[in-house]
Amino acid sequence: MMLQTSRLSMDQCKTCPIGASAICARCDSAEMRTLESVKFYRRFQAGQTIVYAGDRMDFVASIVSGVATLNLNMEDGRRQMVGLLLPADFIGRPGRTVAAFDLMATTDMLMCCFRRKPFEDLLLAMPHLNQRLLEMTLDELDAARDWMLLLGRKTAREKVATLLIMVMRRTTTRSPEPPGDLQDFEVPLSRVEMADFLGMTEETVSRQMSSLRRDGVIGLSGIRRVQVADLPQLVEVAGDDADGGLVA
Repeated sequence: MMLQTSRLSMDQCKTCPIGASAICARCDSAEMRTLESVKFYRRFQAGQTIVYAGDRMDFVASIVSGVATLNLNMEDGRRQMVGLLLPADFIGRPGRTVAAFDLMATTDMLMCCFRRKPFEDLLLAMPHLNQRLLEMTLDELDAARDWMLLLGRKTAREKVATLLIMVMRRTTTRSPEPPGDLQDFEVPLSRVEMADFLGMTEETVSRQMSSLRRDGVIGLSGIRRVQVADLPQLVEVAGDDADGGLVA
């Protein structure tokens, strides 16, 4: 599997599907031109390891399309998936030269990359870039706290429903109107990967997916295609209310 590197013009930024939520979302035209000087694109194939924990990272990046997972390996060989990265998520940490996790492409991916050292220098010179990075870091912290709740307190059924909602909201662009309108999307994880991420067994994940289908909450097409026929019901199953808070 070959990594592809390419440079694209500023015109690509104008039609970027993650432009409103990426690291550069608050940058003005002059700042975008400055970022262009340190930007390049990389493509990865599904199943390809982007970087291993302990490897030197000379770039940071935004995911333009595709999905990646963050994984940690223990000394006895056990592996834990600790993060799911979706379009607009930011990869890498300014000031950190070594990767803390294994990063693997779950689907084919396109990443908008920036050379790390020049990017770090631009953070000092471009307040809009610095502000957006802070916002994204705080959002990531909130998501980690939500995931602690999911792993520690939610039932198997609630865990699976929560993961489906998370993927749906990040990979579909329209809101269901009326609320019962069908949402159709692909879960970018196998049942084994879902189980790894949720701290469950593959059999339990499969049972819960089948249970949601039997109850008319979702439909299934093949292994990964999901249709959400009743979003309010799925939100209720997940233990969340309409604004994302926990149901009492």
